[in-house]
Amino acid sequence: MKHIFYIVMAFLLFCNSLMAQEEIKLYPNGPKESNGITDAEVMMDGDFVINITVPRMYKYSAPTDKANGTAVLICPGGGYYGVSAIKEGQEIAKWFNDLGVTAFVLYYRMPNKHTEIPLKDAQTALKVIKDRSKEWHIDEHKIGIMGFSAGGHLASTVGTHFKTNEQRPDFMILAYPVVTMKKELTHVGSRENLLGKNPTEQQVELYSNELQVTKETPPTFIVHALDDGVVPIANSEQLLKALQEQKVKVELHKFDVGGHGFGMRKHAIPADNWPDLLKSWLQISGLIDK
Repeated sequence: MKHIFYIVMAFLLFCNSLMAQEEIKLYPNGPKESNGITDAEVMMDGDFVINITVPRMYKYSAPTDKANGTAVLICPGGGYYGVSAIKEGQEIAKWFNDLGVTAFVLYYRMPNKHTEIPLKDAQTALKVIKDRSKEWHIDEHKIGIMGFSAGGHLASTVGTHFKTNEQRPDFMILAYPVVTMKKELTHVGSRENLLGKNPTEQQVELYSNELQVTKETPPTFIVHALDDGVVPIANSEQLLKALQEQKVKVELHKFDVGGHGFGMRKHAIPADNWPDLLKSWLQISGLIDK
């Protein structure tokens, strides 16, 4: 009897999880271009999704009694090889929901050396959110982007490479982000997956996002650990300097201990507190209620 009870409870939790999110394909008729990946999409270790060829996002709506009109597009990390769909996607979306923010978790296509594809997917996702903002009760002037690690590179690319107001996010949140493609400071795997092993100087400069900052770059929140052995904190520090030089509002929060990929999970270290700092920044920025 107890066994049946647990099966029923598990089924109900699964159903609840499905109801909490809506899958939105970025290209209902399929993308025009291919990233050249032919292997089937797979989720590894219950979190990491690889071989993405069908770009999509999952919408996590804020509870009706909490919704404040703010929305965020979340780009999970994964070295431009896959996406950490749970730790840097679903868990983050639910945290935002508790603050009244509607969140979208992006399953962007891996570049597989088709450099332009991730940016196209992210820009398309942002456009879909803006186009359907009234339907989803979202304030079209409070739609931001967030990224972790290589997803932070994608998010900062969106925030620095836009050509129209429609492509511009209203704010950026970056956690231990890859920012530069300069060989001495970048994450080598992300660079190779995005640009190939022998990129041109022009490609390196174009996708070194600290070099693409302008006064129109959106206000930015950054968090990074000094002991990050995967993505050097210099990525965030150089972006901070570039944003300050352009007088763009920015905060960089550094933690002595945190390593790489800490997400929002608790590890009994000072970096555990960064979501509280982010919440304060969102309040000060007028994106959530105080």
